[in-house]
Amino acid sequence: MNLEVRHLRLVTAIAEEGGVTRAAPRLHLTQSALSHQLAALEERLGTRLFLRLGRRMALTPAGQRLVRSAARLLEELERAEHEVTRLGAGRAGVLRLATEGYTCYHWVPPLLREFAVKWPAVELRIVADATRRPLEALQEGRLDLAVVSSAARDRRFTLEPLFPDELVAVMAPTHPLAGRPFLRPSDFAGEHLILYTSPEESTAFQRVLVPAKVTPRRLSEIQLTEAIVEMVKAGLGVSVLARWSVAPQLAAGTLRAARLGGRGLVRRWNAATLRAAPRAPWLDDFVGLMRRGGSALVARPDARRPS
Repeated sequence: MNLEVRHLRLVTAIAEEGGVTRAAPRLHLTQSALSHQLAALEERLGTRLFLRLGRRMALTPAGQRLVRSAARLLEELERAEHEVTRLGAGRAGVLRLATEGYTCYHWVPPLLREFAVKWPAVELRIVADATRRPLEALQEGRLDLAVVSSAARDRRFTLEPLFPDELVAVMAPTHPLAGRPFLRPSDFAGEHLILYTSPEESTAFQRVLVPAKVTPRRLSEIQLTEAIVEMVKAGLGVSVLARWSVAPQLAAGTLRAARLGGRGLVRRWNAATLRAAPRAPWLDDFVGLMRRGGSALVARPDARRPS
């Protein structure tokens, strides 16, 4: 490529100042040095950029074309330099997030206002297509933060504890299992079980039903919690959901819940980051917000109302 950024600045300065004499101080060059650079540029491009009309220099058509492009390119370069400088100073950037399970996105929006107050130039970007395999997306560099409950210890990742929550079986008030304090694995054998993820990715399925070698009569996968709730309320099946995610329905009596086993089934959520990746300063603040916000959510009185 024959053109360099300094050439764009050179031609722009001469065009705006009307000559080499006035443009030279602007570019911190002597008049002779600027004239030499202009001549070298015209020779490199094989065309005249300016017509010398006495003391005044006028752009040729080729020079006009170059100046039009230079204006756009120099403006974009200046903007890019400004943004990169802000990124380097830790004042602006993007935080790409995915959670393990679509239900968990419900408690992200309340955190945004407080985060935006402190980090107004940081864009929080939810990468929903990484929900099924957030750690894989994190390893591939498509995420900065993954919220997971089933992460095994892996030296590639840093795991920070967030909060625990409880998975419970939910059913319509008229369901034969309603009213029991807890369910055994065998209770699911004759049921239509509605999950928001596949059995292979379901914490409850893998930790409760697989060890007991129990297979429900029918399985359905629906990735929308609201749809699952409506199906369960209509008596079309049972589901396993986080207690906090159905707290309003439990409080209203439109759903009933039972623990999974005598001790219940508790998940422990973690914030996972890639150990080798640079850690932006705003990431720690967001993890802290998630820890406080998630803990407050699962500790709400209506989330712990007896079912």
